[in-house]
Amino acid sequence: MGLSGIFLILFLLVHAGLNACIWANDDGEMFNRAAHFMGDNVVPRILEIGLFVFILLHIIQGFALEASNRSKRGVGYAVNYGNRGSKWYSRSMGLLGTIILLFLITHLVHFWVPSRFTGLDEVALTNGVMVHNLFKQMAIVFENLWVVVLYVVGCISLAYHLAHGFQSAFRTMGVHNKRYVAMIKCMGYGFAVIVPLAFALMPVSMHFHWINIPTYN
Repeated sequence: MGLSGIFLILFLLVHAGLNACIWANDDGEMFNRAAHFMGDNVVPRILEIGLFVFILLHIIQGFALEASNRSKRGVGYAVNYGNRGSKWYSRSMGLLGTIILLFLITHLVHFWVPSRFTGLDEVALTNGVMVHNLFKQMAIVFENLWVVVLYVVGCISLAYHLAHGFQSAFRTMGVHNKRYVAMIKCMGYGFAVIVPLAFALMPVSMHFHWINIPTYN
């Protein structure tokens, strides 16, 4: 669970960096170029297979862990310490993970499936290379306010999931030194705020046209 979690944390960092290219405000040139590089090279495609394997493992392990925890304690604690014992989000990882899973399925339907199977419109880069116009797909998808709200809710769930999962993954891998644990907690909270916030701002920026979006036919 910890190993798959760390792999997915690294993926989120790369994915956020790639998607942040939309803020270059160049009609999607940099974003489409970066997306084309990730989809047209062997190494990223191999890593994509590994990504789906780790996502599947993380989901299965998460639900198995949740079921195991519930089965081992049929009766609740005599005293409910609430947040004094543990944060609510650390006790709700199963629920948060389920919301993220539903969000992930929606995200794949919106972008990965059209890119890999059903097809996308193409656009010429400044160097003349024709690539999938994922920037246009983002503009179309995020025209709908309900989709933007769904993505923001997914990102909020991701933030709370990471607030516990980041430091928990490293502890599972054997990091117990007090000094390192404090540092990892600090990094984890920072990551849990910055990365989901960046993801949430992307659909919001597209919907409210905070970045320049060409007029598509």
